[in-house]
Amino acid sequence: MLRIFRMAAATAFHQSIGTPHSLGHVNNSGLHQEFAKSSVRLISKGFGVDIGLSKTGGYNSSRRNLSVSRASASQASVIDIVSSPSHTKANDSRKKSNEAALILIRHGESLWNEKNLFTGCVDVPLSKKGVEEAIEAGKRISNIPVDMIYTSALIRAQMTAMLAMTQHRRKKVPVIMHNESDQARAWSQIFSEDTIKQTIPVVADWRLNERMYGELQGLNKQETADRYGKEQVHKWRRSYDIPPPNGESLEMCAQRAVAYFKDQIEPQLLAGKNVMIAAHGNSLRSIIMYLDKLTSQEVISLELSTGIPMLYISKEGKFIRRGSPAGPAEAGVYAYTKSLALYRQKLDDMVHWCAPS
Repeated sequence: MLRIFRMAAATAFHQSIGTPHSLGHVNNSGLHQEFAKSSVRLISKGFGVDIGLSKTGGYNSSRRNLSVSRASASQASVIDIVSSPSHTKANDSRKKSNEAALILIRHGESLWNEKNLFTGCVDVPLSKKGVEEAIEAGKRISNIPVDMIYTSALIRAQMTAMLAMTQHRRKKVPVIMHNESDQARAWSQIFSEDTIKQTIPVVADWRLNERMYGELQGLNKQETADRYGKEQVHKWRRSYDIPPPNGESLEMCAQRAVAYFKDQIEPQLLAGKNVMIAAHGNSLRSIIMYLDKLTSQEVISLELSTGIPMLYISKEGKFIRRGSPAGPAEAGVYAYTKSLALYRQKLDDMVHWCAPS
């Protein structure tokens, strides 16, 4: 079984990159994962990586066992002051209109992105730059409500989600939900009502994984182009329905990713839940194709940068793209809807309430 200890990963990195605060504590054993033949270890004292990876990884091996980081006592007295709009009486009218925020984030740069390698479903952690990108993404969405988080089964997407949430002004703690077995579901239950209010459920699923690049996984992109020809590699990478050898096409990736979005995530948005998805270039391109009603020709030219969040507003069954939030200092980006403006005002009031007199 794949195991990760203390997924609130901010503590594992703040000494090396200067993150301003963490969401609790990380087990001294650090963060450890084994994926197929790969092994990744991230040490809680600074940023250290011990990695051995096989050439390919199957995306069906998605089960994880993650323990919960606890909110500190100092946070607990502050957290109950403000709730997400979908949980407050003052926003009953918002719930009736089924309005919600949807945040999409492609993971930060991974170690294999850094080396210009085809990664696909191989489980690779973030690079130092990727950690910084995830934290910067968190700053951009720090005033947008998040009720649920969905990630792929791959560590780089999960690290991005957890690191981004360290920057959120609400200070809720992301907690992985386990559905591997009845025992796992029972053990992952949170029985305290106060704790439930302080946490955000995180659902990890392989259907949000990057598309499988088959025999290309682990190969240098430039060397692959030199070997097979730029035109052939371009077809494998950017065509809609031509898969690489023993891999997935974008069309095949879209079939699983969009089906999962429609079945599991869209109902949450229609119920007024604010959702963040941390995933990958191709799984997110597939979802954006669905949200923006893009054609197969339009989606192949869509490029998503690592660590840049994109905001949509879900309202009355429609999705309105709002672009990338510019950051906490940009008041205008949070005024797209009355509910987001109200949520930001409550966060500002919370800071004022907590400030020493």
